[in-house]
Amino acid sequence: MGSPPSTNPAPDLSVVVACYMEAEHLVDSAAQLTATLDGLGRSYELVFVEDKSSDRTAAIVAELVAGRPERRAVYHAVNQGRGATVAEGFRLARGRIVGFLDIDLEVHCRFLPSLLAAIDAGADGATARRSYAPGSNPVGWLRKFVSRGYRQLFRRCFDAPFDDPETGFKFFVRERILPVLDRAEDRRWFWDSEIMVLAHHAGLRVVEVPCTFARRADKTSTVRLARDVWRHLVAMLAFHGRLRRQRRADSLGGGLDVQRQR
Repeated sequence: MGSPPSTNPAPDLSVVVACYMEAEHLVDSAAQLTATLDGLGRSYELVFVEDKSSDRTAAIVAELVAGRPERRAVYHAVNQGRGATVAEGFRLARGRIVGFLDIDLEVHCRFLPSLLAAIDAGADGATARRSYAPGSNPVGWLRKFVSRGYRQLFRRCFDAPFDDPETGFKFFVRERILPVLDRAEDRRWFWDSEIMVLAHHAGLRVVEVPCTFARRADKTSTVRLARDVWRHLVAMLAFHGRLRRQRRADSLGGGLDVQRQR
């Protein structure tokens, strides 16, 4: 269920806003994002995908899109997960460039012009590479430690040149990323890393742009560290195994082709 498809000309930029339990900050963050987009000098659309929140997020999204032809919304009947939500938004988007950013704006939308400049300069995609702002909320030290450990494990498991694959701030040339979406299987948080590896293996040039991360103390996190870290590790190992099996199958297939030719 959602807004009807837009009949306006396709915009240059589509920004997907994946929404789950965002009522505390959604109105303010959407206003900041809109101000940034209005300053870009290019046509754009906002695609809200509301993932069955139990707070007022869906009602706020409805208010934000009402009477705004450059805004559309989809409302899930059941929670589908972050990866599935963003991927759906990418497929619904119509812009030449499509991407998403976490709407809590802990990586602020002011960095969006830098990512778009990298794409305009010839990259197939651009993603934020986070550094922690001085004085960022100290209660996040454990998550910072876990994040660093995850990056090290990622580099050991995957042949992909990224320092910060899981950041929620990614933009791509839409026609290049759409075929990659069909190969992604994770429906939750590991999707961020999975899509980066798959994009690299598909030959896309995705650059990392330095951005500042500042934790917000005025929002309630939906992350449950122990549960989510475990799910992330399970998803990572499953993906690693899937890639190994695919490489083995490709190798055997190549060998069979050579034998047939002989």
